[in-house]
Amino acid sequence: MNPIKIETFTRFQFVSNPTFSPDGRLIAFVVQHADLKDNDYKGDLYLYHCDDGRVTRLTGAGDAKSYVWTAKGTLLFPADREKKKEKEDDDEIFTGYYEISPDGGEAVKAFEVPLKAKGMYRVDEDRYLITAAAELEKRVREKDKAYEVADEVPFWSNSEGFTNGIRNRLYLYRVSTGELTPVSEETADVSSYSVRGNRVLYKAYPWTDIRDQYDGIYLYDMDTGENRCLLEKDKRRTGMIGFWADGEAVVASAVDNHYGNGKYQDFYTMDLETGEMKLLAEYDYSSGQGSVGSDARLGSGRTVKAGDGICWFVTTRGDSAHVYSLSREGCLEGVVTDRGSCDSFDIRDGHVVVCGLYGDRLAELYLDGKQITFFNDMSQWQVCPRKEYSFTAKDGFSLTGWVMPPAGYEQGKKYPAILHIHGGPRTVFGTVFHHEMQMWANAGYFVFFTNPRGSDGFGTEFGDINGRYGTVDYENLMEFTDYVLDHEPDIDRERVGVTGGSYGGFMTNWIIGHTDRFKAAASQRSIANWISFEYMSDIGHTFTKDNQSVFACEDVDKLWFHSPIKYIAGCKTPTLFIHSDRDYRCNIAEGMEMFAALKVLGVDTRMLVVKGETHELSRSGKPRNRIVRMREILNWMDRYLKPEIAGKEEQ
Repeated sequence: MNPIKIETFTRFQFVSNPTFSPDGRLIAFVVQHADLKDNDYKGDLYLYHCDDGRVTRLTGAGDAKSYVWTAKGTLLFPADREKKKEKEDDDEIFTGYYEISPDGGEAVKAFEVPLKAKGMYRVDEDRYLITAAAELEKRVREKDKAYEVADEVPFWSNSEGFTNGIRNRLYLYRVSTGELTPVSEETADVSSYSVRGNRVLYKAYPWTDIRDQYDGIYLYDMDTGENRCLLEKDKRRTGMIGFWADGEAVVASAVDNHYGNGKYQDFYTMDLETGEMKLLAEYDYSSGQGSVGSDARLGSGRTVKAGDGICWFVTTRGDSAHVYSLSREGCLEGVVTDRGSCDSFDIRDGHVVVCGLYGDRLAELYLDGKQITFFNDMSQWQVCPRKEYSFTAKDGFSLTGWVMPPAGYEQGKKYPAILHIHGGPRTVFGTVFHHEMQMWANAGYFVFFTNPRGSDGFGTEFGDINGRYGTVDYENLMEFTDYVLDHEPDIDRERVGVTGGSYGGFMTNWIIGHTDRFKAAASQRSIANWISFEYMSDIGHTFTKDNQSVFACEDVDKLWFHSPIKYIAGCKTPTLFIHSDRDYRCNIAEGMEMFAALKVLGVDTRMLVVKGETHELSRSGKPRNRIVRMREILNWMDRYLKPEIAGKEEQ
């Protein structure tokens, strides 16, 4: 078997986004792979034939990463296949859509919309809903490439850069006439929508100056153009929405309580005439998407689907993401319950197709529980198994975690180890394949990881660490570390490192200021200072209070107490910091603060700044940039945990 190395992820095929054709005979899906030459990812459309189980490739240009089925059973996908210089105006914004038959042949340009489209949904044979980035009229008039103007908060977005004056708007496009009709108002950001007949139920937040959190809910009639507000913005927190009758919708929502925004959302019915909401079923888990961490997936897909009297949705329960159904009678039932991660799904005529990660396999498609695609032969790779441990922490909660012994493990021999901390904090580690952790194990490390307090999947009380960052969660992680070291005697206690990204980066920063038990650390896309984070992050002006219970203007000492930079004087751990210069979620300044402070204190430190990348570097960053990041981390750990090979560039 081949060892899993840093560059191994470039050999993987990433499956995503399965949907049934209108007649149910086919399942379309996307397969992507890394292209080191172009330093990008190529994607193409594939089909699964339900009658005989064949899998056929439909496109080959590498530019088909999303699609929709047309009413007549062909596929539309966005692509830029025309040279920009052929356009009259190089600054012209447009998205071209190409149509291809499932029988094959050349893709033909179907139409073009004057928008930077982000998503599309087929309404009927002639109409499509399109979400797109749209600039406010005032912003367009004042646009000058030489500078940016900020007159609202947030003024940038992690994935988009400077977004001052830009909204995610919903449009209705009619192919036969080329008519493009705005659905949402000009100042509104649209987050999600559901369609039934000629009506669109959508969530949006109209705003100028400052954007808060709670979307309003609106109902749009595509025939008459009537647009009604059913729930005013900022009235209550809502999540997934969907029609399940002509006059009724399901809405995930939470009302004010002592957990604040940490409370999971229950399910309500909404009367589409009055906007009245009635509690249907209590639910103490996330809904509408999964949160099982992995760096070995690409692409998206459906995570909510509403039908007549029923709604299916992805939910994280425990360390796994499942498909559940909710009926109008309030009955909740697991549809796909295998341990692992259902990333997306589709359901038709009682059949369910899932794109999921199960066991140590990469994402593949499963139809009614049976695997139907086999794009990745994991038997060729040295996949290290994991041991599962469970114990009761001092706070009374049960913790489950895993230990991955190194490849070629020999009992009685001492090995270094790495504690890996997930982001979020409302995400989870589970039993799915994780390339980076497998790479460390193949490089000779024990790897161990768990889900401390604050993680997703275990209920509101477990997940609530609002105002307690660095307390109960830190204690959980240290208890788990002690537990692992007691149960794995072949881990060298003097050669243990720690790393994590986002919340895991915050916790890494916190750890090095509170203990010197770790001999090396790698802090990634981290938070160092909650006071600066509140004003510099694209979500800081809301996330800070949601997670630390106060704003700086209310209690600056509280935020300072939970800021890792406060405790920097006690740090002795050699630490690598990694940030991306376009990460507007955890700004590069957060890492720079920590790096500069350690440097001044004389602690061994290093700062890697990856250009052009965002908060998503470790998961979907450009392939060569991901390789640089992983090499830096491995070299840093080798330097301090494997002194005998210090300076070696790569295994």
